[in-house]
Amino acid sequence: MAFWLDLMFGNPIGLLSMIVIFSTIGIISYLMWMFYTKSADPEN
Repeated sequence: MAFWLDLMFGNPIGLLSMIVIFSTIGIISYLMWMFYTKSADPEN
């Protein structure tokens, strides 16, 4: 486990890849949330 943590966060390339992965997950979840709220039936 320490090897993977050092590989991901020990150098700038690993840190950038982690930032890209987490940003992509955030953007996808935001788009899914927007799609869910826009496709919901209106209250009235």
